[in-house]
Amino acid sequence: MHTAIWAFFVGCILALPIAGLMHRFDWAGTLTVLILVECGVLALNRGRCPLTNWAGRFTDERGDNFDIFLPEWLARHNKEIFGTLFVVNEFIVLSCWLA
Repeated sequence: MHTAIWAFFVGCILALPIAGLMHRFDWAGTLTVLILVECGVLALNRGRCPLTNWAGRFTDERGDNFDIFLPEWLARHNKEIFGTLFVVNEFIVLSCWLA
């Protein structure tokens, strides 16, 4: 379940510039709100997904990817990679909107 939710939000981030280039700013706004809600959930949980805490109850494993089907390097740098991509994609949407 954690991997599916992660994939959904990555899809939202990747869809942002497409929505901007198509001038579908209603879609871009919806995607942005969804992503920002997820950021809020993470912020309220001190930067951790609540599903990580839940999964931790069932195992002693604590690797960066113990709770999600991702390579360890991607799980470790997930927030930095996709946070940066989110900001870049928002600038793409903004530039399409201003053009």
